[in-house]
Amino acid sequence: MARPKFQIDYDLVEKLAGIQCTQQEIASFLGCHRDTLLRDEKFCDIYKKGMENGKMSLRRIQFKLAEKNTSMAIFLGKNYLGQRDVVETEHGVQNGILDELVGALNKAKEKKNENP
Repeated sequence: MARPKFQIDYDLVEKLAGIQCTQQEIASFLGCHRDTLLRDEKFCDIYKKGMENGKMSLRRIQFKLAEKNTSMAIFLGKNYLGQRDVVETEHGVQNGILDELVGALNKAKEKKNENP
């Protein structure tokens, strides 16, 4: 006699996926093996829908938070708009010394080539 089919609570699956639970975590919570869930086409569809809804919810919260939180606004700008920090460097004393050193080496090299 075959074992009875495991009953999956699809509403619970969608809620758990909405908070970004992994398939393994959901299987553990429901008391079955992950493979049991993955063989169920409806589970796969509901899981994907829950994950996407959770991401949209998180994104909505982030955008709302960005109205009052500068750090969140910067984070979203970098991740969604491709913005980045630009670090400008000046040619200061260190670069000046390096330029002088390179110049002196080039002069020494020229002198050496003139007087073989």
